[in-house]
Amino acid sequence: MREDAMTLAWTATEMMTVVSARALSSSDVCFVGIGLPSAACNLARLTHAPGITLIYESGTIATRPSVLPLSIGDGELCDTALTTVSVPEMFRYWLQGGRITVGFLPGAQIDRFANLNTTVIGPYHRPTTRLPGSGGAPEIMAQCGEIFVTMTQSRRSFVDKLDFVTTFGHGEGGDHRARLGMRTKGPTRLITDLCIFEPDPETKEMIVVSIHPGTTRDEIRAATGWPVRFAETVAETAMPSEVELAVLRDLHARTRRAHGTA
Repeated sequence: MREDAMTLAWTATEMMTVVSARALSSSDVCFVGIGLPSAACNLARLTHAPGITLIYESGTIATRPSVLPLSIGDGELCDTALTTVSVPEMFRYWLQGGRITVGFLPGAQIDRFANLNTTVIGPYHRPTTRLPGSGGAPEIMAQCGEIFVTMTQSRRSFVDKLDFVTTFGHGEGGDHRARLGMRTKGPTRLITDLCIFEPDPETKEMIVVSIHPGTTRDEIRAATGWPVRFAETVAETAMPSEVELAVLRDLHARTRRAHGTA
């Protein structure tokens, strides 16, 4: 729990959600994931980005849920959507057609070039942990205008070398995406519970550009499995405002009541 002199306190998850929400605008068409990305996108819609278009993988277009969905198949999404299309149309027309500006992705592991692993931990044929797999992540990473990655930071997840490359971020860095014919930006922001990373303009290595209040550089280094780099000028992330926290907490409270978990 972080706290400032005015006793406004927040959790690490709330900080990640607020920072993710701030990165969105009313002009965005956003491919939303369940969990923290869904909370962030709806927080943006309920505060500074009322015109944002939210699209869930199940095919709901311009949905405006009053509570957070349990899954992409939650009826709340269809009930509040402008329209619902088939999954093939979602991927072929909307995603592959270049109509989605921002996508959110998580990962079990990430490397310095924002490649993601959601397949296995350990050797592929004898893994210590078998993960859910790719889903639509590789295509989302390739076809959305840009990608925001949200992950809790630790040496277990921020690794020097992935056990398996599920989703291609910036590959080996530099112009690797362009050499493969990818025309989108790829990962432009990595938001963690400690800081914000953005890709170096030339190398595409993810470097720290903003540090959350109460976090030190040593804490970031200790939670990163590669020699982490810091931008020449590193900002301090603005603390969550009273309005942001109030709207976010009310959204979660409504969701818990709706799902009978309050």
